[in-house]
Amino acid sequence: QVQLMESGGGSVQAGGSLRLSCLTSGYNNRPNSMAWYRQAPGKEREGIGCILTAGGKTYSADSVKDRFTISQDNAKNTLYLQMNTLKPEDTAMYYCAAGYGCKASGGKLGEIAVVSVWGQGTQVTVSS
Repeated sequence: QVQLMESGGGSVQAGGSLRLSCLTSGYNNRPNSMAWYRQAPGKEREGIGCILTAGGKTYSADSVKDRFTISQDNAKNTLYLQMNTLKPEDTAMYYCAAGYGCKASGGKLGEIAVVSVWGQGTQVTVSS
């Protein structure tokens, strides 16, 4: 059974940093792509960053690309999201997802083209 398990969330003051991790299990082969999403209360889920696992090419949303970095360690079956200079508006539940392809245009940078599995999420709270 394919599973994604996020960790690393928590509470931090504005200006601080966090690194989220997403451990994948149950795959015979690495998924074609993985991504981070977030959803704040009352808002739609938005893609933050997507990575093609085979070559490591990344696509990041304009809203966070200067502060957030998506990366992977294939040997550890782990996806990461390094978040720097956090702001209160970054407060949200953060999810990792796996699937096929990354959207490369149309205002949807940071999203997977076809999601096949979601993690349960990890909460990030940024106080001012």
